[in-house]
Amino acid sequence: MSSELRLKKLRGSGGYVMATVTDEQQMKGNLGGPDLFLAPIGRLDAEKITKHFCNTCEKEFEGPPKIEFENPNEEVAENLVLAEKGQYICKSCNSSIAEYREFKKQNEAGDVGVAKPLEPQASTQVTQSAPQRTEPVQVPQASTQPEPATGVASIEGRTVFDENANKIGTAKQVGIDSTQSMVLVITKNDGTEGSIPWSNIKKIGDAVLLGKPETSQPGKCSKCGFANKEGSKFCEECGTKI
Repeated sequence: MSSELRLKKLRGSGGYVMATVTDEQQMKGNLGGPDLFLAPIGRLDAEKITKHFCNTCEKEFEGPPKIEFENPNEEVAENLVLAEKGQYICKSCNSSIAEYREFKKQNEAGDVGVAKPLEPQASTQVTQSAPQRTEPVQVPQASTQPEPATGVASIEGRTVFDENANKIGTAKQVGIDSTQSMVLVITKNDGTEGSIPWSNIKKIGDAVLLGKPETSQPGKCSKCGFANKEGSKFCEECGTKI
């Protein structure tokens, strides 16, 4: 695969950034539509970001936004750790442009088990205007991490069943929605994208089992499946009218 860097627009719920990314990062940011999204890519090297646009300011700014992140190392499922969470913030008004989550397995040979609810956890945020990183895709290991962590690639491609054992799609990745809640992004049986609240996941083994059937959610985009806030008139991710 080519490692050539290309300048791309990466969208977030509160704006977008213009950044040079690799083919691998483009694949992560592609959720099945024409646009690329920042959240699945994670934390970029600020030096790779040339501009950012803030929806609140309705203005494009030269250079990168502020990048704030923390490393909670919080277990969200058996053998699945929330290693890093962060956000891109407008330097002018401090509005959030995009948020991301990075998940890791504690034991590479082990499987991911029962999901756990995320609990608020106090920790110190770190702000970096230009982090010095030679591997922008990789999440650095925190010193408090008890075991080596690896990418959660084992979740991708697993069949998703509802509680009635009906196949509803295939797992694609873990992400967050507009309410900053953790979700599982899936490719539905009809080929469209959708998201499932993490609280609905009962078990992750050879397949993903839900605790209840997927139901229609207020504000859910019919095109990309993004879970918008109730009452939203347009999708915050793809702009489709709801």
